[in-house]
Amino acid sequence: QLQLVESGGTLVQPGGSLRLSCAASGGTLDRYRITWFRQAPGKERVGLSCISKNGMTKQYADSVKGRFTISRDIYKNTVYLQLNNLKADDTAVYYCAARSTGLAGYCSFDDVNVWGKGTPVTVSS
Repeated sequence: QLQLVESGGTLVQPGGSLRLSCAASGGTLDRYRITWFRQAPGKERVGLSCISKNGMTKQYADSVKGRFTISRDIYKNTVYLQLNNLKADDTAVYYCAARSTGLAGYCSFDDVNVWGKGTPVTVSS
């Protein structure tokens, strides 16, 4: 059974950068589409970015487009989320999630069924 473990979250100053990792075990990434979410204090969880099983499709929420970049390393079985030009509003717990259904080139911010436990990001001076 697929398991996901996020890491890389920490305290960072406004304008700074971080790279979050989502390490998968119990399955290979070419069988799963991966989505990154975040949940800020007192707010609902929202989708940020996704990558398809074949790695060819990547999508971003408008709020992070141009600042966040999703990528993956098949050999390390890990998906990354590069966060640049961070703002205080980016403070949240960041989660990765997976789903095995769908076409190889498909990804979405919905319909995921395997979740990691999250990694906290705090943007503050």
